[in-house]
Amino acid sequence: MATNPSTEESSKKKWIDHWEPEDEDFWENTGKKIANRNLVFSIFAEHIGFSIWTLWSVLVLFMGPAYEFSAADKFLLVSTPTLVGSILRLPYTLAVARFGGRNWTIISAGLLLVPTILAAIVMRPGVPFWVFLLVAAVGGVGGGNFASSMTNINTFYPERRKGWALGLNAGGGNLGVAVIQLVGLLMLSIAGAAAPRLVLWVYIPLIVLACLGAVLYMDNISSVRNDRGAMREVIMQRQAWVMSFLYIGTFGSFIGYSFAFGLVLQNQFHRTPVQAAAVTFLGPLLGSLSRPLGGKLADTIGGAKVTLVTFLLMAAGTGLTLVASSMKSLSLYTAGFVVLFVLSGIGNGSTYKMIPAIFRTKAALAIAEGAPEQPEVLKARRLTGALIGVAGAVGALGGLFINLALRASFQSFGSGDVACYAFLAFYLVCGVTTWAVYLRGEFARSSEQFTLVRAGV
Repeated sequence: MATNPSTEESSKKKWIDHWEPEDEDFWENTGKKIANRNLVFSIFAEHIGFSIWTLWSVLVLFMGPAYEFSAADKFLLVSTPTLVGSILRLPYTLAVARFGGRNWTIISAGLLLVPTILAAIVMRPGVPFWVFLLVAAVGGVGGGNFASSMTNINTFYPERRKGWALGLNAGGGNLGVAVIQLVGLLMLSIAGAAAPRLVLWVYIPLIVLACLGAVLYMDNISSVRNDRGAMREVIMQRQAWVMSFLYIGTFGSFIGYSFAFGLVLQNQFHRTPVQAAAVTFLGPLLGSLSRPLGGKLADTIGGAKVTLVTFLLMAAGTGLTLVASSMKSLSLYTAGFVVLFVLSGIGNGSTYKMIPAIFRTKAALAIAEGAPEQPEVLKARRLTGALIGVAGAVGALGGLFINLALRASFQSFGSGDVACYAFLAFYLVCGVTTWAVYLRGEFARSSEQFTLVRAGV
């Protein structure tokens, strides 16, 4: 079926009633163009969301001695939006079903104006620390955007293209971390540490553009409104918690290091704010760019295999930072952290590819046993969207743990080494979990294993 008139008519009203991306004729003649347009503007809105979420990793670089905040204070400050953003990912996921993907993108992008304007008001010496904490907490709204954006885009694409599409959406959003750090570096270099508001004036018009892009060019899919009970259903499944645990190791590392890297360089290697900012953007940049690669590799050779190798290499990369710390080698230490960023990006892409593959596999097994195809396919799609939100929320908490671990390590030992030992052990546990559950466990033992391989796990 080439083109569906009701699809075109509803699309003009910003609600699409007929959506069958798995139908190749529909996809090639109608679906692909609409999906790609929504993907572009979803990426832009999510990109700005990530920038605002990680805003305080940049603003703390402007906080010199006049602010009278300790290193522990600053680690707490950058941890706060991580926590709030993690929690908000759950209601943001549900909001897509409640309001529609386009409509919620408009609302969530508009909310980014609140923490940006508040930061512009309070960013000066003499303001009490609790006020900064409160404003940083409001910045957590930017962290919620990821979950709703990924849940929405997952609905638009067929199974065979989800890894690449979700990787692009997430990677383009993750780039917001690197970009705001580059903006911060530029402002530090041009105007110095006394002009943090210049960063905020750059982002206010970009937030407005993100809202307008969603208003003019994005769509809602009517079938998503049937997904409201999916989160209650998905959290009862064991796979939800296994995947959420693995995502702590991948995305938690990416966002945690993104917040903390500049502070680590300042406190462990005594870099100035400009010196720290000059290299901290490299990690988030390369980690964002590597995320679509992780999705593509998962599409090709399987998400579990890519994820397992990634965790083993992340353990090795953490070991490299410990060696560099003992040698007091800034260049080697920086290289180790950049490697961790790249690997976390690859792992982000591969783990998120595993999520739709898992439910597609369950649907294939049910269909093989005689269940009607269409309801099982729709169930797999809605459970995938729900788990993307749950895993995104739990995984983002890993960023909080990283910052709190580094804070405690610096407070007690004067360096981040003890925290890095804990990270190394955790990556090994994640690798063993991936191997035990997805390469040796119930999926690998299944007599229907071929369906799993075809689904991309």
